[in-house]
Amino acid sequence: MNGTRGTRGKHGAPGGVDLAARGRARRRALQALYAWQVSGTSIDGVIEQFRHEQDMEVADLDYFEDLLKGVARHVEELDAGLTPFLDRTVAQVDPIERGVLRLAAYELRFRADVPYRVVLNEAIEVTKRFGADHGHSYVNGVLDRLAAQWRAPEYGIARG
Repeated sequence: MNGTRGTRGKHGAPGGVDLAARGRARRRALQALYAWQVSGTSIDGVIEQFRHEQDMEVADLDYFEDLLKGVARHVEELDAGLTPFLDRTVAQVDPIERGVLRLAAYELRFRADVPYRVVLNEAIEVTKRFGADHGHSYVNGVLDRLAAQWRAPEYGIARG
């Protein structure tokens, strides 16, 4: 453990996690992932570009970097997990929604410390902010089914 077990973060979160800083990290990660998807720049290059922006000072930089490197490292596995729940190919999904789906899929698969309901809620909120008018409904439907598969025990308890 990291020594923060049982402590509370700035916003009452266990483990010393600042939930507001994590939310900002997710929003910035989506923007960086979008840049990565459309520019072809390496993920490290994109991280370096975003690291120097002023509003990154209030984001959880470690989480931001983990999200981006994790998505880049596992993009094929994440896309394979999402594909059965999509009504089109991953490449045909709007780039913002594709980025949100990949980020949330990464959290569902590799960040068991984040409850699945938090992952879904954050994905919906960031899609409402940056995505198409009804994109959040699409994202919610896909991620709810993915969570039922990848987080089955947690999902079952929460639904039961």
